[in-house]
Amino acid sequence: MSVLSEFFESLKKYDGPFFHVRNTDPDTSHEAAEKLNLTQLEDTVLSAIQQFPNGCISDDVLKTLPAWGVETVSPRYAALLRKGHIVDTGERRKGKSGRNQRVMKAI
Repeated sequence: MSVLSEFFESLKKYDGPFFHVRNTDPDTSHEAAEKLNLTQLEDTVLSAIQQFPNGCISDDVLKTLPAWGVETVSPRYAALLRKGHIVDTGERRKGKSGRNQRVMKAI
């Protein structure tokens, strides 16, 4: 396994605030990132994606989680992809905005 692939493999196991705040963000953002229960958020988004056996777009996930905003849901996709829980199928579907959105599928 190459050094780069080992690095990306190690990221799949990471569940900390590192990916949710920038170095340039204020200290309050760093404190908030440390208090996030990322596993619970990711599990909820993953459960929503699992409801679509033929894959779904972000609009589908947001309809399933009406109390959540795009700013809460959208960042979970990268973490779920990185951890290998979902895949980008390569397919694209039009969202309500008229723009194409990637189709995601739970593994």
